[in-house]
Amino acid sequence: MRILKMLAAAAALTLAAGGALAQGVEKPKLVLGVGGKPLLYYLPLTVAERLGYFKEQGLDVEINDFGGGAKSLQALVGGSVDVVTGAYEHTIRMQAKGQDIRAVIELGRFPGIVLAVKKDKADKVKSPADLKGLKVGVTAPGSSTNFFVNYLMAKAGANPRDAAYIGVGGGMSAVAAMQKGEIEAISNLDPVISKLEVDGTITVIADSRTEKGTKEIFGGSNPAAVVYLKQDFIEKNPKTVQAIVNAFYKSLKWLEKATPEDIAKAVPEAYWLGDKELYTRAVKASMETYSRTGVIPADGQKSALDMLKQFDPELANANVELSKTFVDSFVKKAAAGGM
Repeated sequence: MRILKMLAAAAALTLAAGGALAQGVEKPKLVLGVGGKPLLYYLPLTVAERLGYFKEQGLDVEINDFGGGAKSLQALVGGSVDVVTGAYEHTIRMQAKGQDIRAVIELGRFPGIVLAVKKDKADKVKSPADLKGLKVGVTAPGSSTNFFVNYLMAKAGANPRDAAYIGVGGGMSAVAAMQKGEIEAISNLDPVISKLEVDGTITVIADSRTEKGTKEIFGGSNPAAVVYLKQDFIEKNPKTVQAIVNAFYKSLKWLEKATPEDIAKAVPEAYWLGDKELYTRAVKASMETYSRTGVIPADGQKSALDMLKQFDPELANANVELSKTFVDSFVKKAAAGGM
């Protein structure tokens, strides 16, 4: 009985704290855009949602899951979402287009993206340059998975435009597209990649799920998923942005200590793609990717810009101020306990 009373008291305190925070933030109700929520790339978002970290911060977050990162970016620009969990590269590309969009916390320090080909094509496709003329599945055209292929092809001396990019999403639709032969290569993330590996459907060409693999591809760190917003929203709603960052920072800290089994229990069963053991295997393969600090290092920012310059003519001669792509003050305050 005493334990029940203690739990009830704790719950009441949590609700009271959430209510107090809600009164402090400028915009407690938010719409968040993401492109492929079940992907492990966006696991910190699901953790924040499922473990109640948004509510703890006094936020009521509606999550809109789009087919890929490019679509969630479009939603932010169009005004139908307030905040996005997406690839850091989008902040660079939008700045080059004159739109001030900034990241406020790094969720992934390595992309976690894998480029693979269908097993029966492996003898002919030895490098990304050999993708010429092939149908390559990406989460959505213009997304980070698309950028990954573009970069690898350009780096290998090929023209990225010589491949055909097909949006296949980030779940069972992507798995089915490869298994049915609708695509011949795929650039995607876990658990999709682990599912295709276990089934013996693909041969991996490039793998950025680990520090070693990322360094081989990019020569150093390369930031992946971040939380980004329009700069005018940040200026008008600093307490709201701090609350968002606090929730995601708490997710990163939880992930540092969580086991793959803990994570499998925390996410919806639909994320397992019908196989819990497969999902835990995918989590193990991706655990290195998550940010330890929430801060994008300067060399990581430069690496992302250099990658984009390889294949994006708009950025080849653009004057991009990397200092304006990431605001570190919110995550530093969260790390200092100012939550």
